[in-house]
Amino acid sequence: MKQVPPLCFPRTYFVLLTVTLQEKIKLLPTKPGVYQFKDSESKIIYIGKARSLKNRVSSYFNKNGGHTGKTRLMVKRIADVQVIVVATELDALLLENNLIKEYQPRYNVNLKDDKTYPWLCIKKERFPRIFSTRNKLQDGSEYFGPYASVKVMNTLLGLIRQLYGIRTCNYDLSEANISKGKFKVCLEYHIGNCLGPCEGLQTNDDYTAQIDDIRLIIKGNISSVIRTLKERMQAFASKLEFEKAQSLKEKIDILQKYQSKSAIVNSAIDNVDVFSVVSDQAAAYVNFMRVVDGAVIQSNTIPIRKRLDESDQEMLEMGIAEVLNQYGSLAHEIIVPSIPLTHFGIHKFSVPQRGDKFKLLELSLRNARYNMLEKQKQVRFTDPESHTKRVLEQMKKDLRLTEVPAHIEGFDNSNLLGTNAVSACVVFKNAKPSKREYRHFNIKTVEGPDDFASIAEVVLRRYTRLLKEREPLPQLIVIDGGKGQLSAAIESLETLGLRGKIAIIGIAKRLEEVYFPGDSVPLYIDKKSETLKVLQNIRNEAHRFGITHHRDKRSKNTIKTELTSIPGIGQASAALLLRELKSTKGVKNATPEELEKLLGKKKAASLQLWFATQD
Repeated sequence: MKQVPPLCFPRTYFVLLTVTLQEKIKLLPTKPGVYQFKDSESKIIYIGKARSLKNRVSSYFNKNGGHTGKTRLMVKRIADVQVIVVATELDALLLENNLIKEYQPRYNVNLKDDKTYPWLCIKKERFPRIFSTRNKLQDGSEYFGPYASVKVMNTLLGLIRQLYGIRTCNYDLSEANISKGKFKVCLEYHIGNCLGPCEGLQTNDDYTAQIDDIRLIIKGNISSVIRTLKERMQAFASKLEFEKAQSLKEKIDILQKYQSKSAIVNSAIDNVDVFSVVSDQAAAYVNFMRVVDGAVIQSNTIPIRKRLDESDQEMLEMGIAEVLNQYGSLAHEIIVPSIPLTHFGIHKFSVPQRGDKFKLLELSLRNARYNMLEKQKQVRFTDPESHTKRVLEQMKKDLRLTEVPAHIEGFDNSNLLGTNAVSACVVFKNAKPSKREYRHFNIKTVEGPDDFASIAEVVLRRYTRLLKEREPLPQLIVIDGGKGQLSAAIESLETLGLRGKIAIIGIAKRLEEVYFPGDSVPLYIDKKSETLKVLQNIRNEAHRFGITHHRDKRSKNTIKTELTSIPGIGQASAALLLRELKSTKGVKNATPEELEKLLGKKKAASLQLWFATQD
């Protein structure tokens, strides 16, 4: 095998921030997957599967776990843990099986043969048979699996035989033998399980069409099978044949639990390597998976710290070179998200767009993304300043800003049918709320429910005051709304001569569209990105703060309609009476002495005269 020369960069280029084992366990996901325990020499000592990686790995370090002596001895040797996230528990079980056979960890049961799980075989012959086997031969036949659940496999095989007349005999059904009449139909034909190809009662073309349908079902397209079974179940139930209906219901339940074909158990893909890459501002994460005989036997994610603003393509090539140099490769094909510009010798690269290989690429990408998120959590946990800096840099890039948005202000309006209109301004410093700088605005110049005019008013008032008091201006303004609200805010900035000096965007609620000045087409940010999370937090805080003020204002107006209509009683007096006497009824039933103590003789007399007149 031709060796790939190592890239010329220091080994420390691949080293990122480390955390303690306890901290790493706290940050594990609650998703299904496989975990690998390593000792101080980075040797794998145990491999296990889990429905929830975090819960399972944490259980080993529980003092009250009731572990055996051997388990306690193994736990003492654990220096590190690595995990591989998969979609389902079934995937985790199969991946665990493959990894144990590959690495033979000291504390695992040895799995040295390939007969652990059965396969479904479509035999290469005329009128192919379909059967289960634990012997996967290189005879040109098609093998599907392996199946971790024999019950699921047998159910699927039984359903295939019920739905299609597939022969079970091992006769050589050559055209010559059939024409000579060497065979006679058996009991399977008479009970309806076979259509009699041995006597020429079924054509080869018709039989092949059935095999094509069965191949699709085995690969996971079983919805049509479930629909057919439900129809048959209803038919049996309507005939009061409940035992047969229950039998079909059990088969439907098992099939619905059965996962459609998993990419890590597809025997059609043989001897390939898979690479994918994701990145943030600090580093790229290149995931490598090795697939042999349709099963993943190795997976690793390499973090590569960025020096400059390298592209994902450049980082992917660095990762491929490192893996090929470290592990070597005998794969005849390497699956990647994009063709490398660097020539890697004899290796053939492919970029799948659909099908089984594309699903493998998605699995690799999912693991690369998980590792990136895990590192980000570790940085947030151990170095919050670095995390904040990275988030702000990402916002600068995503929102096409000229400077880092360390100071952001967000605006939102609140009103009820045009009454009690208010607006709120929230302030974020370093992507975190600075609540002491929040401000409320009572709308003064706008009549009725006019969001555009209200936004224009409060933006004008806010930045007129900041300019007058020589306070620092934000690097970014976030308006809760679409193009209309954004345009109104921009007009106010132009009036103050701030257009172009402060970046401003609008974020709409329906699809989280981000609008920019002068651009009618919105930007849709990745739903999982931290930039969108910060913008949503700003928008939600402005809405919460505005709603709170709006409710307070409505409450005060309620006071005005009941007590402040009394001659001589203003807002302050009404608030004092309600605070001390709890309600209007309490005020009415108060003694003259209590009222004089609170308001004085003149106002107390006005209250008593008012209530007497009303009575």
